[in-house]
Amino acid sequence: MPAGAMSGTRIRIPGKGDAGRLGGPAGDLYIAISAGAHPFFERKGDNIHCTLPLTVTEVALGTKIQVPTIDGSAIVRIPPGTQPGQTLRIRGRGAPSLLNPEVRGDQYVEIKVVVPRVADERSKEILRELGRLNPDNPRRQLW
Repeated sequence: MPAGAMSGTRIRIPGKGDAGRLGGPAGDLYIAISAGAHPFFERKGDNIHCTLPLTVTEVALGTKIQVPTIDGSAIVRIPPGTQPGQTLRIRGRGAPSLLNPEVRGDQYVEIKVVVPRVADERSKEILRELGRLNPDNPRRQLW
């Protein structure tokens, strides 16, 4: 299997097909690749896409976080103020190119913010205080 093969790729193996007519040489064998889905990664061409769940604190303050890649993991810097849906790129961590195995695609990481479930009064009061300290209204341009 060549590096970079993906669903829809056809591989030709000369001389390994059915026997030829009247004692002629064997034909070619064609193999059609059908790759299954992965629960975390999605391949688009030579690029790999994934969604990374982060906490409100991590995206607001920024952090460095370990992200799974198809080769293991990579450390990614999350800038302060990262927004939900924002996409970060990890260069060279995608799939190898079928045409040139020395070239690799990139991995794109979409940020998903997981909002905490607030159960106790202390946490609620901290969030209310945060709202008072940062009175920015994200809907002000709607009117």
